[in-house]
Amino acid sequence: MHFSTPSRTLAACAGAALLGLMAAAMPAGPAFAQADYPSKPIRLIVPFPPGGGTDMIARAVAQKVAEQNKWNVVVDNRPGAGGNLGVDAAAKAAPDGYTLVVGQTSNLAINPTLYPKLPYKPLKDLAPVALLSSSPLVMVVPANSPFKTFADVVAAAKKQPDGITLGYPGNGTVAHLAGELAENAAGIQLRHVPYKGAAQAMTDVMSGQVELYMSSIPTLLGQVRNGKLKPLVVTSPKRSAQLPDTPSLAESGYKGFDAVTWFGVLAPAGTPAPIVGKLNQAINEALKQPDVAEKLRSEGGEVLGGSPEQFSQLLKAELPRWGEIVKRSGASLD
Repeated sequence: MHFSTPSRTLAACAGAALLGLMAAAMPAGPAFAQADYPSKPIRLIVPFPPGGGTDMIARAVAQKVAEQNKWNVVVDNRPGAGGNLGVDAAAKAAPDGYTLVVGQTSNLAINPTLYPKLPYKPLKDLAPVALLSSSPLVMVVPANSPFKTFADVVAAAKKQPDGITLGYPGNGTVAHLAGELAENAAGIQLRHVPYKGAAQAMTDVMSGQVELYMSSIPTLLGQVRNGKLKPLVVTSPKRSAQLPDTPSLAESGYKGFDAVTWFGVLAPAGTPAPIVGKLNQAINEALKQPDVAEKLRSEGGEVLGGSPEQFSQLLKAELPRWGEIVKRSGASLD
């Protein structure tokens, strides 16, 4: 314990005063680190291979954030286990703002139920930073299909339950579960055909081997535009800017239907709020730029943005909703 006494020397007093001034001028370690953030490269993990939709969105935003703020942002592709490996790497990283991850509907809202032994818990292990965009799925048929509308599919399926085939890219994907939702909403049953690769799926649907196919808009847009595939409905509440003539399921008599893939940036849980706020501001500014917005729209997406709290609220709502859909579908992976 220190006591101040009259016998204290002038030199000691001067020394104490100097130390006090130095302490006031220099914040504590963590606070100083936050004020100086970022002082080294920021790693943005993309839990899927290069060249895909998630990778394109991540790179467009990362490049703009780096340009506008003079930061060094490095995209790190960590594919595997349906996106789980990359998300887990971010969840276990130091909560200092230098490791981020792009999460989406599948690895944050679907996989926690689909994979019984998932190594991370989205609400516990990750801190939402900002939403980036959302993108609907589209149901297509071959160009010569007798189905002109989704109502035609419903009518035919009610006459022959389990007689109409629906393809999609893999069990437990957003496309698979959106198909399940559409069936439930319409009160029909389709025969499911999961694919592991887009190439075989495209061959089969264009040749009529599969009568319906559900996937992301970017995957199918080229074949739609060249007339080989015909879109019936999109799964967002409103029409897609990339397919303005294609109705949504919500406007096709299924009010409130909403099954989209959303994308957002997250940090490890425990990342200081000032750093999360600084990242959120930088991402929102990037999303406002016309070239970034156009790039995201080219992937069939709608630009979102918003606060960390809004992303957190979405995640809290989507986890139980998609979890229930997974359980109803009977899908399970591990």
